[in-house]
Amino acid sequence: MTVGLDGAAVEDVLGSGLLRCPVLDCGEPLARWGWARGRVVRGAGRLRPRRARCRGCRRTQVLLPASVLLRRADAVTVIGAALLAKAGGAGHRRAAVLVGVPVSTVRGWLRRITAVADRVLAVLAASAAEFGVDFLPPAAAAGPVGAVVELVGALARAAALRLGGSCVPWRLAAYSPAAGCCVPHVPELVAGQVMSGNTSSLWAAGPSPGGVG
Repeated sequence: MTVGLDGAAVEDVLGSGLLRCPVLDCGEPLARWGWARGRVVRGAGRLRPRRARCRGCRRTQVLLPASVLLRRADAVTVIGAALLAKAGGAGHRRAAVLVGVPVSTVRGWLRRITAVADRVLAVLAASAAEFGVDFLPPAAAAGPVGAVVELVGALARAAALRLGGSCVPWRLAAYSPAAGCCVPHVPELVAGQVMSGNTSSLWAAGPSPGGVG
């Protein structure tokens, strides 16, 4: 599950039983269940996510902050910067230099986002629509990467217009809930539950070579 960046707020919500199991037809409260394995994420530092267990179905969930993506070794803002560079006309080698990661890693990101672009775009468009703000869809000629970049920007603008303040666009896209990920005067994400269309799982590393990067 993707949750907010404020660890203390996540702990409070989890301890109060307000964080619910995302498993279909369950929805029972989650409870603390230790910690997942720690790792270093480029652009986000050392990460050791909280693990939770459902009081109903007993399944466990790792609670990932919206600064990272499932099975990725780089922060979502790093990946987003590479996608933005690509959408701006840079090749994968130039994008890799700009964000400071191996060329093979950026190539893997671009392959993955191209493969899942239709699903990611559907989730982002639905999330933007839930804010009640109209926006122009990206031009068909922009290509899958350009289309995703455009919709991420549209989602961030919709959130800002509806809620006030601002959000880091790529963190917002990773979290991708309806209203509730940001609140007026609080520009970062707060603790909360993901919607079923969470883009983090879509952007996760696939089985292809170079998937984790």
